[in-house]
Amino acid sequence: MKPFEAIVREHGAVVLRVCRAVLGPDDAEDAWSETFLAALRAYPSLPPGANVQAWLVTIAKRKAIDVHRAAARRPVLVPELPDQAGAETAGPGQHDGLWAALRTLPQRQRETLAYHHLAGLPFAEVAVLLDSTEAACRRAAADGIKKLRTLETEELR
Repeated sequence: MKPFEAIVREHGAVVLRVCRAVLGPDDAEDAWSETFLAALRAYPSLPPGANVQAWLVTIAKRKAIDVHRAAARRPVLVPELPDQAGAETAGPGQHDGLWAALRTLPQRQRETLAYHHLAGLPFAEVAVLLDSTEAACRRAAADGIKKLRTLETEELR
């Protein structure tokens, strides 16, 4: 079995990209750290020949769910109440590059793209992670890519 430090070096960047795509830049590093802390505890019991990257992405997915749940419980502090109900105020970094584009996607499409295109997992494994079918994951990825391309085309005009 490889030393855990080698596992972090080998898969750390992929896991961070997945965390950023699913959670955004603000929460990604905390989720990455939590992922590897949990993985460190469980690593000795990982069966030989296991797909380590898929295992780590699965842990990252669970940590992302934890972040979403925690955020839903936290109060949101605002300097002033908006004039209209539901008016959204933009914070720093919310409209930056890739995260701004990914944020426009429904969560299922965003997660599918992150797990397949950033983590390199086959659609069959993505389907297991998302409790879905392979065909539904393929469709979600295709729809997400199509929307991202549409956004890119609109920005170029």
